[in-house]
Amino acid sequence: MQTFIEHRGNIAGKSVAWIGDGNNMCQSYINAAERFDFELKIACPADYEPNAGLTAKHSDRVQILRDPKAAVHNVDLVVTDVWASMGQEGEHSERLACFSSLQVDRELMSHANPDALFMHCLPAHRGEEVSADVLDAPDSIVWDEAENRMHSQKALLEMLLSH
Repeated sequence: MQTFIEHRGNIAGKSVAWIGDGNNMCQSYINAAERFDFELKIACPADYEPNAGLTAKHSDRVQILRDPKAAVHNVDLVVTDVWASMGQEGEHSERLACFSSLQVDRELMSHANPDALFMHCLPAHRGEEVSADVLDAPDSIVWDEAENRMHSQKALLEMLLSH
């Protein structure tokens, strides 16, 4: 959220699309939607939805869709993550088949607001969940996001070690 705020100001009242697996990062965005007061549209396959209890708890601001174009329609931020996280490498081929229609590419980004930003927590798999031209585009703020995460992690380590 810090990275979006640095680039566009307050995220309250904005609309965000999560495209891909309803994994831990997606669930963090669900919690962030409540905390930072934004709408979250999630495009994911049926078998890869985020925690049902969490989405039910935040149903006033979270919507699950199957169509990624509908999810990114007029959003201010598009976010994705790898399709096979650490420990899921054995599922890579199966996940590739399930998620292939959910790649964030320029065509998909064209359905978002003209000044929409793109974020990914990295590392990214170019040509899988995100096309190289989106990852490297001026509206991609993944490197600023990575830098902000580094500083947050250092602060967390300092707090944990000092108590």
